Amino acid sequence: MDKILDIDNIDLKIISLLNEDAKTPYTEIAKKVFVSSGTVHVRMRKLEDMGIVKSATLNIDFSKLGYDISAFLGIYLEKSSLYDNVIERLKEIAEVINAYYTTGNYSIFAKIICKDTNHLRDVLNKIQKVEGIDRTETLIVLEESINRPIQLLEGKK
Repeated sequence: MDKILDIDNIDLKIISLLNEDAKTPYTEIAKKVFVSSGTVHVRMRKLEDMGIVKSATLNIDFSKLGYDISAFLGIYLEKSSLYDNVIERLKEIAEVINAYYTTGNYSIFAKIICKDTNHLRDVLNKIQKVEGIDRTETLIVLEESINRPIQLLEGKK
């Protein structure tokens, strides 16, 4: 396991603020953290170089783009040694937006998005044809109730 990298409270404040809204200008972050915007820029570069900050992403409402079904997929592998090959194949399926190697019942737990049930059926058929997958279980999302970043600073609610 990686050791905790050398970051301080200012780094954590910068990360927390950008985690809430990655589009926040560095000048605004600087005012809230009481440092210069140049300091925020240097700190962000350091956090990127350390591999803590990997990218800035958008939070997209896919339903407004016609993707009305989100589902989780529990994937059972024929053998755990096939994990790497299966993941490489899943990366080729655009509707698979997350995949995790897990303990418990499933070897892989994935999230997929689809336009409708017909699209979902097609994607499931594609996934179930991947060599190394024994079977799958699908859990369709009815509502996403919580989607938030972790709070890095204590006492903040």
